[in-house]
Amino acid sequence: MRKFLIIFGMLLLSCTTVFASKMPDEVKSYIQTNVPGTDIRFDGVIIMPNNTVYLPLYPSLFSDITTLKIKETYPAGKTLAQNPDVVIFNNDFVLLKVIVNEDGRRTVKHFTNPPLQVRTGLLPQDMLVPSGLTIPENLKGIIGNLKIDTKGEDIIMQTTKESFEEFLSADSANNNQALIPQLKNKVLFATTNYSKNIQVLSPAKATPSYSLAQQSIPVDIEPVKNGKFVLVTSYERPYLDVISVADSRFIKQIGFGTFPEEIVIDEAANKAYVTAPRASMIFVIDLETMSLIQKIRVNGYCEKLLLAGDKIFYFDKMKGNIWAIETGNEYTLRNIGKFPNVSALAFSNGKLFISSRTKSRIAVVDYNSLGLESEFTVSNKPIAMLAFGKTLYVLGSQNNYVQKIDTDTNKIIESIPLSTKGFSSGFNRISGTNLAVISDIKKNMYTIFDLSTGKVVKSYSINVPIKDVKITER
Repeated sequence: MRKFLIIFGMLLLSCTTVFASKMPDEVKSYIQTNVPGTDIRFDGVIIMPNNTVYLPLYPSLFSDITTLKIKETYPAGKTLAQNPDVVIFNNDFVLLKVIVNEDGRRTVKHFTNPPLQVRTGLLPQDMLVPSGLTIPENLKGIIGNLKIDTKGEDIIMQTTKESFEEFLSADSANNNQALIPQLKNKVLFATTNYSKNIQVLSPAKATPSYSLAQQSIPVDIEPVKNGKFVLVTSYERPYLDVISVADSRFIKQIGFGTFPEEIVIDEAANKAYVTAPRASMIFVIDLETMSLIQKIRVNGYCEKLLLAGDKIFYFDKMKGNIWAIETGNEYTLRNIGKFPNVSALAFSNGKLFISSRTKSRIAVVDYNSLGLESEFTVSNKPIAMLAFGKTLYVLGSQNNYVQKIDTDTNKIIESIPLSTKGFSSGFNRISGTNLAVISDIKKNMYTIFDLSTGKVVKSYSINVPIKDVKITER
């Protein structure tokens, strides 16, 4: 009897280890092949492109199979792309869809007599459970030692009325502005200098749909994984916060021991680079596991971070030097030179373009020789630049112009008025498109700009003050 208990205990221990491990490769491959764009979170939660959420159930013992396929679904005969309530694979791995019941609470399908694979499965014991989730009584065994918040206490979504101060919404903008095709199925994340909250807006709508409550005013935000997650750095907080948009909650805090600021995304490598100027450090985050994987020691107070292929550029605010980090050369540092009052960096056609806000000028440096190719005057107070092919666009904040520069000749070929009559504050590429969004901090507007044609597409007003706007897939 004692030998049996020891063997049983060892088996149980091995099963528990499995339940806390990563999803089996064959299951992960099946899901992502049959529903492209699905994100499998670091803790095992599956988020479909339409934001349907599935919870994985690990079997106590996997069945031997030759080829993974779906054994059964509820309702019957559904494909994974049709989002059935339950998916049972032939290796006994199970997916449970998070649904909303009649009381508005999140739950999973209730069975009078649950299938064997469902009632004997176990949720990953390190999973971050969607807030407010309730589990039917006859399925409570799947929880194990997992902590479930049934009250939704960590939900950070706030309604529009709570999302910004009353006096800021007094001058209401038109809430029925025409939607352009380029913004269909998009969502906007807007930050402000007046509120800690991140405003979430539908395109062409002036009033935010809701906001995501923060503990401090954000320094920088970056949507990743097609808008499923938002990375946030905030003033005087030594963390990178990771928000799951699907369930409006913090799912992870990555501690740095210092204060992070700017975030730059390397989509090809599935990484994020995060500056910590006070520590002279750049942190590298793996977006697949949402974990810190590397620390890059740099010279000086790093800001104006720019990722360009296998190079990272930054400006040392304290000493006025610009540095390049060659990621393909063991992160070798290369001093580009000393430049005063740098407001933005851009890299195009083998050249580094450096703008000075106070002098309203741009210097052009050949990267290979480090020689100064040219220097020229641009629109007043250039604050941001975006490279698109061999074209460079420069945003002048004071005169509200976007200037178009040919990077072959380093000459201004066109000045494009924005007609917002305000003060531009941000210029961000919309990932996966040829579009950019320009924010206006004075007029509470954002403008969609086509980088391929150099034309303003449309401007929109919103009824909260905005510092910066990021646009991604809904």
